[in-house]
Amino acid sequence: MRKSMKEAIGATVRDMLNSDLKTSFTKKDFDELGVEFSEIKITSNDIRAIRRKTKLSQAVFAKLLNVSPSSVRQWEQGKRTPTGSTKVLLDLLEKSPHVLDYRIKA
Repeated sequence: MRKSMKEAIGATVRDMLNSDLKTSFTKKDFDELGVEFSEIKITSNDIRAIRRKTKLSQAVFAKLLNVSPSSVRQWEQGKRTPTGSTKVLLDLLEKSPHVLDYRIKA
């Protein structure tokens, strides 16, 4: 497949994903079409800023993310870094601090 054709198809796939169309692509499909997922880079200062934007203590923030308070403390101190889905949740919270508010019951 020509490179320009791959790029066009890849752009179409990204548009489909962004418009919430139901799709069933495999990693191999994405690789062949040149569709990539952005890397989430997050620092200890970023995590502290995200938590402060949510206006939550470390303990409550940990409960919200379903991790231990020790994990949050160590992330903020730069001793450890979050991984996997936790990085994605932190990225979402950075963009929309109240996205997980539904989990907090009053």
